[in-house]
Amino acid sequence: MAELKEIDAFLKGLLKPEAFRDYGPNGLQVEGRPEVRRIVSGVSASREFIDAGIAAGADLLFVHHGLFWRGQDGRLTGWLGERVRRLMKHDLSLVAYHLPLDAHAEFGNNAQLGLRLGLVADARFGEQDIGFIGPAAGIADAAALAARVEQALARTPLLLPGDGRPLQRIAWCTGGGQGYFEAAIAAGADAFLTGEVSEPQAHLAHETGVAFLACGHHATERYGAPAAAAAVAAHFGLEHRFIEIVNPV
Repeated sequence: MAELKEIDAFLKGLLKPEAFRDYGPNGLQVEGRPEVRRIVSGVSASREFIDAGIAAGADLLFVHHGLFWRGQDGRLTGWLGERVRRLMKHDLSLVAYHLPLDAHAEFGNNAQLGLRLGLVADARFGEQDIGFIGPAAGIADAAALAARVEQALARTPLLLPGDGRPLQRIAWCTGGGQGYFEAAIAAGADAFLTGEVSEPQAHLAHETGVAFLACGHHATERYGAPAAAAAVAAHFGLEHRFIEIVNPV
């Protein structure tokens, strides 16, 4: 058992949210019971995930995508009110870390995705150094990279193959990182993978020759939250369980 305030302080020290300009509040978003025995981690604080955490006997939920985002209507009505009502009724805490979790060198989404793809970053790029880039590690071309992604994530990525060049450097940024494509190109990438794709990236891949892979927002970000939550659980001697809520996006 651990005090919620101790866990909160530990996570702030680990993930350093003060170093990031983010789209919403990082850290404790809903405060529940003061003592924690069981942590349940997941990607997003959806109603389905909250209900699953309640059923699993969680004291604290740890997610990457929390409840509150810059520019949204923050009134606790409708779907947002339903989510918060469930948390409050069960005295359940919710902790969310967004960009700090993407960027962490060991437990972050980018680091954890790299582990699963056999990629090791030797540099960062893009706004706030969120993007990772490193050697191709024996992956010959974009088709081979797409095959490795499919094997690791159990999901077929959308491949914009560029000019088919041999890969020397691969860049990646999980989730909605398609806006980092130009920065990845400038950093010397021969291929860039992320979760989502927008219309301009098809033109950039064709015109620059750099391959682009859209591998799924949820699929690329399902590893950071359980890795960080497991570190918390190990430090405090708590129970931890990751609950996967299927999301095709």
